[in-house]
Amino acid sequence: MTTSVILGMLCAHLLCFCVMFLLISTRLNGKKMGMEVFGLGNLLLGLAYILQLLDGPPDWGFMSVVNHTLTLCAPVAYLLGAMRFFDRPTPVLRPLLALAAGYSVLQVLVQLTLGDAARHALLAGLCVLLFLGMTVAVLYGRRSFAKDLHVEMTVFAVLIAGICILNAAKFAMILNGGVAALDMSSGFQKVFYIYMSFLATVLPPCAVWLVLRRLTDELRTLAAHDPLTRLLNRRGLMDALDAHFRSRTAAPAYLLIVDIDHFKSINDTHGHNVGDLVLSRVADVLKANSRQGDLICRLGGEEFVVIALDTDRAGVLQLAERMRSAIEQSEVPGTAMKQPILCTATIGVSDEFTSAHAFDEFLQQADAALYRGKAAGRNRVEWELAQEV
Repeated sequence: MTTSVILGMLCAHLLCFCVMFLLISTRLNGKKMGMEVFGLGNLLLGLAYILQLLDGPPDWGFMSVVNHTLTLCAPVAYLLGAMRFFDRPTPVLRPLLALAAGYSVLQVLVQLTLGDAARHALLAGLCVLLFLGMTVAVLYGRRSFAKDLHVEMTVFAVLIAGICILNAAKFAMILNGGVAALDMSSGFQKVFYIYMSFLATVLPPCAVWLVLRRLTDELRTLAAHDPLTRLLNRRGLMDALDAHFRSRTAAPAYLLIVDIDHFKSINDTHGHNVGDLVLSRVADVLKANSRQGDLICRLGGEEFVVIALDTDRAGVLQLAERMRSAIEQSEVPGTAMKQPILCTATIGVSDEFTSAHAFDEFLQQADAALYRGKAAGRNRVEWELAQEV
């Protein structure tokens, strides 16, 4: 009786959180982060446990086959939802339908050849393998695709490992004691469903927390980046520069202003859409020719700023010349014109500075060098002391 009450409460938890996940997914326009798939997983597992309550003791029959199929499909749905959360688009309905059909057929074959105990052992064994794989994937994720969620992924790994261990114990008990080991009044079944109720209570809020974390991270990223070029904006640049100089081993930095020559003429001649393509192309060239650790920002209009870190005067001038040459040689793709659009840029370089508070001062210094370069004919690198390259 106690186990049935626990199981009934578990069903209520799963179905309530199913509705919550689906409601959240309707508010996430365009990018649902797998929430609708998590809702589907809760629905499948909730229905499986409802069938278990209705079917009574473990026995061979249609409801039992459907129960086992739903029980196996539910964690697979959670896995597919997690893949979507981490920006790995994957189909859901076809894999689940294929799994449901294949496993239902497999159940019938095992039941007819090996008996009911083997069919229950099959489910427990497959759940062990599935949850073990999920635990390994979560632990791997801490060091790869979810480095920023180290604590959260550790918690998930521990919780998933717990259900893996319980299924391994169930598998061993079925092999030793047959279907009688699954009696609802047994102590093991009480522990199993109490733990499942605990997971059903803890994991959904954790999933909601991850969604909120992802949304706030995206808002922070949007606030720090230029929407057209995806480069840092001034705010993002200042935050990154401040973080660099807070380091004990921070080396001096140099500031480069990159200004596209005759950009207004490009806009007036070809239109603002082509102008945006030019800006995006120049941004890509700057990223491709910068060094690891350099900071690149779109300051506004056709002006870009590059902060060269961990280098010297010769290195920064070499970097500036490489960028200037690459921009001159690049063509703007995506236009319908017969002749590709070419552009050049003039670059002003400041002296070294050692504090984020000095940014504006050295920005003016590089800006003065930039205007000297434009006055001298454009498409050139100009040092702050007017030393031509």
